Amino acid sequence: MMGAQVNAAELLQQALSSNIIPNQEFLLQGSILDSAAENLLHRLRGLCDNVDASPETFSDIEMCFSLKLPTEKAPVMTVRVRRAQDVEAPLQLRYIGQPELGDRTRPTLVRSSLDIACTPHVIDFLTEMGFRLDFEYSTKGYMFRKGRMKITVSKILKNITEPISQSYLVELSVLAPKGQDAIAEDMRIFAEQLKPLVQLEKIDYKRFAQMP
Repeated sequence: MMGAQVNAAELLQQALSSNIIPNQEFLLQGSILDSAAENLLHRLRGLCDNVDASPETFSDIEMCFSLKLPTEKAPVMTVRVRRAQDVEAPLQLRYIGQPELGDRTRPTLVRSSLDIACTPHVIDFLTEMGFRLDFEYSTKGYMFRKGRMKITVSKILKNITEPISQSYLVELSVLAPKGQDAIAEDMRIFAEQLKPLVQLEKIDYKRFAQMP
């Protein structure tokens, strides 16, 4: 198993260094209390496409897998598998890279992203490669679209039904090929229209990692 893990890690690192990941995710995040969520949903209905239709709902289970080596403290690779609970759909295997270190004035967080539709056997495949399940959780909420932008308002749940907080996670994202940085400014402008209901920000994940 040790040999399989090393080979998998080497192949994955070679793929990343070869820029095999063609897309970037531009992302802003925030949260809103349960008591104010309905006001935000009403605002989004007015701002987003298909205002006459009800927002699309979703209910997913997300599993986070990591590949670790005995010689390394930190995982060499982390991937996520998402399974829809409310519709018949392929599982989604997702790789998310580390946020890019660039211009601090950039309006959004930017990271490499790759989504692949898979059969349920993907979990067995990851296990054979040496990946192990770190944690899983459920998300349930609403999704809106404004052009290329996707806006989700979701509740994070444990044990499928139990909310972990009295607030909703709000995410504004765009998946685009590399080199289309102008989309970040469009996202900033859209996020301004959601104030003061919700403050969408570029989250510094390293700050959380340094917390005791």
